[in-house]
Amino acid sequence: MNKKELERFKKLLLKKREDIATGVNSITKDTLSKSQREASGDLSGYSFHMADQASDNYEREFSLNLASDSQKLIYAIDEALGRIKEKTYGCCSQCNKEIGRKRLRAVPYTILCIDCQRKEEAK
Repeated sequence: MNKKELERFKKLLLKKREDIATGVNSITKDTLSKSQREASGDLSGYSFHMADQASDNYEREFSLNLASDSQKLIYAIDEALGRIKEKTYGCCSQCNKEIGRKRLRAVPYTILCIDCQRKEEAK
């Protein structure tokens, strides 16, 4: 892969990382900065109904899982940026063949070519 292509993928990865990080920060800020009562909008002195509390807990857990999954994507992007620096970006980590440009544009942080990815998913 030539320098121009590597630079283009680097910019794509950095933009994607910034977008994801912004989303993670927003999710965690909204989820963790409020108490369960504040998050549900119930600031009255009345106690929670169990079903409401369960629903609020589910939403809170869902948001935190979303943030966790997004954080994993950020790590994958950081690893891809490291591979760009090392000049190994775009090579499949299993078969060492070049990963197709079309695949890299769709999933720029991938470490597997499409054939190896299919094999992994078939397991």
